Amino acid sequence: MKHHALLAKLADGQIHSGESLAAELGVSRTAIWKQLKRAQADGYRIETIKGKGYRLTDQLDPVLADELVARLPEALRARCQLDVLDTVASTNTLIAQRGPAAGNEVLVCLANEQTAGRGRRGRVWQSPGGENIYLSLGLGITGGFQALDGLSLVVGCAIAGALAQLQVPDVALKWPNDVLVEGRKLAGVLIELNGELEGRVNVVIGVGLNVHMRVAPGVDQPWTSLATLLPGASWRRVDVAAALIAHIVAAMDTFTRQGFGVFRDGWQQRDALYGRELVTVPGGETGRGAGIDESGSYLLQADEGLRVIRAGELSLRVAV
Repeated sequence: MKHHALLAKLADGQIHSGESLAAELGVSRTAIWKQLKRAQADGYRIETIKGKGYRLTDQLDPVLADELVARLPEALRARCQLDVLDTVASTNTLIAQRGPAAGNEVLVCLANEQTAGRGRRGRVWQSPGGENIYLSLGLGITGGFQALDGLSLVVGCAIAGALAQLQVPDVALKWPNDVLVEGRKLAGVLIELNGELEGRVNVVIGVGLNVHMRVAPGVDQPWTSLATLLPGASWRRVDVAAALIAHIVAAMDTFTRQGFGVFRDGWQQRDALYGRELVTVPGGETGRGAGIDESGSYLLQADEGLRVIRAGELSLRVAV
């Protein structure tokens, strides 16, 4: 038994006896007691009420594997090899360690907490327990690395589609892998690849999306969360995760068949940098955002002409 199964039972804030918890989870009362102590040691506030049982005094939003699977489209359930974990160093690393997905299989890992989450260019991704989405998908694509042009932008379009389904307005995309609302970062994408130069490539797609987070010490850029944007909504991480998985897999299926071109116009309609004065980092070159080319590289209109910025080489910032 893992923390998330026990905490899910306590998440309603009601009193649960050790006997009832043991029966529902199919373990001994001693196992329940040990898990409660471990959960308390991990920082969860669980009240012991003499003669009655236990009550969780924290507000939790647990994600259980069976609930998540039930929310996926039926055709997708058989393709997904799904793990929901309490804590992991990095969901991307875990997926990569499992080896390549077979055929059209999709490896999926969702964690309650990451201890070594990371973003693009080695940056740390804030991963507080129970607050956000820490999700990775692993799949194989044939055609070699050249067939993957624009991949992070495709994933950005998929995330925007999932958020639109969840009634989040005015979602914008910042090249090459950030999702913004009101100019603040809501989600980020980290893609890692390995495989054959011209054969099958193993793709790991990592997504971090802020759901309940309200404080983020050490974050050096404007950020937001679903709870901050739409505080009146009742956000459940399982619903957000299911929408993300479904939209990303559907987008990847289309990308595999048709390439990046079918996503280009949709991405440009959400381009957060278009027409703005930008500066490259590193380098400090300036220009005006001019959209993306057919491969997903960004176009910077500088005084000397149009400059093509490729993902992995430089980052773009709005000029102050």
